[in-house]
Amino acid sequence: MSGLDKIYGIGIVGCGMIGQKRAKALGSGGQLVACADIDISRAENLAKGFGARVCLDLQELIELPEVDIVVIATLHNSLAEITLASINAGKHVLVEKPAARSALELEPVIAAAKRQNVKVHVGFNHRYHRALRKAREIFDSGELGELMFIRARYGHGARIGYDREWRANPALSGGGELIDQGPHLIDLSRWFLGEFVEVKGFAHTYYWDMPVDDNGFMILKTEKQQVAFLHASCTEWKNLFSMEIYGREGKLDISGLGGSYGLERLTHYKMLPEMGPPETTSWEYPMGDDSWMVEMAEFYEDIRLNRTPSSGLKDAYESLKVVQQIYRESGYDHCA
Repeated sequence: MSGLDKIYGIGIVGCGMIGQKRAKALGSGGQLVACADIDISRAENLAKGFGARVCLDLQELIELPEVDIVVIATLHNSLAEITLASINAGKHVLVEKPAARSALELEPVIAAAKRQNVKVHVGFNHRYHRALRKAREIFDSGELGELMFIRARYGHGARIGYDREWRANPALSGGGELIDQGPHLIDLSRWFLGEFVEVKGFAHTYYWDMPVDDNGFMILKTEKQQVAFLHASCTEWKNLFSMEIYGREGKLDISGLGGSYGLERLTHYKMLPEMGPPETTSWEYPMGDDSWMVEMAEFYEDIRLNRTPSSGLKDAYESLKVVQQIYRESGYDHCA
């Protein structure tokens, strides 16, 4: 079989909701061959539907020669450790965001990936939603002109008992909402604006009885003084995703992610030479979410073409640096 039609053997570590989503979105380029989870019943349930092997621990899975790619969908506290072990076993890796609890945890992972010459993709999955893909296409065309700023909000209402779940335990999560949904906002903003050289923000616990933040506010600035004004919240009550990208010649307004976040929609407001009401074009995406499959297909191509993943360890590292700085300045020294 040539490299062009190779089907990659996939091992999934962490067989909860996200691991199951990943398994269903492997597409024609990959086949689930092994599963591992600290809860063996979850690994058995996932493996059963795909005819995959159940591994009793990580070491057994990463030693399997038929595993080409390890997909890691565990709690935050084990993401970096499992990624590092998989890299050292010579495996390519897709690890869910935030990829670690801190930038420091990622440093040996980055060094190992370079040393072993394997590909590591970080699951900043929102880049692959239809509205974001179309937004990037418009941005790349130059129609927006030079970007000025981004304003974005991402929030959910949590649920009864949320403050007793693993995300409320900083040893497991590395922090609260800022490290949970915040990295998606930071990553998308970097994707459009580039590197941030100035970070200001505030994280605070307003409502939930937990030692981690339930709201994170960020003002991130590039060298050109372009600004990302971001808010991540788990006191939103009604789930919300909103991102507005402002250029000198137009604006993109992205709302919804499907499901409880509402219909995914993109609106392009194109400024006219005479200004006044802009020329407006909207796209709606009521169909099923294909982002997980598109993301995986891109990673297969990264491996085949020996190219650096567009969403990689550097992106996770830069995102975590922002999170860490805001936690430190907000007095959450036990976070990230």
